[in-house]
Amino acid sequence: MVFLLGAYIFLPSFRSRLIWRYEIFATYLRGVVDPVNPLPTPRVRIMPPTSTALPTLATPQEVPSALPGPTSTTSPTPTPLPQRVELPPPPYEKQDINNCGPATLTMLLRYYGWNGNQSDIANIIKPIPQDRNVNIEELLYFTRNYVGWLRSEFRVGGDIMLLKHLLAAGFPVVIEEGYLMEESYWPNDDRWAGHYLLLTGYDEGEGYFIAQDSFYGSNRLIPYTGLDQNWQAFNRVYFLVFPPESESTIQSLLGADWDVTANRTHALEIAQRETQDQPANAFAWFNLGTNLVYFERYDEAATAYDQARTLGLPQRMLRYQFGPFFAYFHTNRIEDLMALTEYALKRTPNSEEALLWRGWGLYRQGKKNEAIAAFEAALKAHPGYPDAEYALRFVQQN
Repeated sequence: MVFLLGAYIFLPSFRSRLIWRYEIFATYLRGVVDPVNPLPTPRVRIMPPTSTALPTLATPQEVPSALPGPTSTTSPTPTPLPQRVELPPPPYEKQDINNCGPATLTMLLRYYGWNGNQSDIANIIKPIPQDRNVNIEELLYFTRNYVGWLRSEFRVGGDIMLLKHLLAAGFPVVIEEGYLMEESYWPNDDRWAGHYLLLTGYDEGEGYFIAQDSFYGSNRLIPYTGLDQNWQAFNRVYFLVFPPESESTIQSLLGADWDVTANRTHALEIAQRETQDQPANAFAWFNLGTNLVYFERYDEAATAYDQARTLGLPQRMLRYQFGPFFAYFHTNRIEDLMALTEYALKRTPNSEEALLWRGWGLYRQGKKNEAIAAFEAALKAHPGYPDAEYALRFVQQN
């Protein structure tokens, strides 16, 4: 009996659950000892706040009766859409600890005949199970380097109409969205988190998408309006995988957005319009900052992020998106950079991105040894993290 118990303890599935329970306990305890406050507001208030309310988010739910779809932000192609599209769902993959990115990518790749699983992906792009975030760029990296017989692209500034046209043409789509979790992980938890979904169909009459959700299950029905509302928090990013012979079809479907710079210009225009139409929406201002960072317009980006922070952002926002770190570093607003990285690390102590940018802030302050320690911590959190490897070499040589 003792032998069997010992063998069971060493099973990967048991160790995974044990690690997860420990993480939940440690996270809650940190929230008790050091209570979670709102994300810090700007040290320099450039724009006056319009509201202090956090944008309302749609909670995960099944679709009710017919809902109207949002207005498209791009001109649809002239091809009429079928009333309903339901692509054959790939074999379902239930996510392991902090693994919605690898699990969702697994399902997308399986649609095209890939035979791997989420562990194959996680071992490459998040070798530490406690890594809580996988960026869309990491999904792209894995696909291009380990499934090279397929093509892959991601763009931002998508809309509901584009998603439907892609699905109607036979291409499932991964999106990243914000959503509200069902349980709290610390006192005063706002329960907001990021999550990937694989869309495999839609019903125009009922107004919903069909989604393969690595956490909640297969064939979920997601209302158009709720999806767009939650998708906005991630600049409406979408990720595609397709065979090489389908590239011309994808180009035609994306139109001008096939060009990366044109796509970012389009996303910037959407964000600018939404800050005018929804001036109290912090996500609209955050997206404006993110798209300005892409064009290295850091002063304007910092101003947009200031407004987003003043309006109020979710507690976990900086676990997933790091544009403010770029903007404040490049505008030499190091106090803001240090305040945000400190806050991000309280929420996610092993965030390699927050550790990286805290290191750059320390280096800018003349604290070379502390900067090196931060870069080394980033590498410990994510072995092989190229940005931290570069930072370490740069600081050690200068």
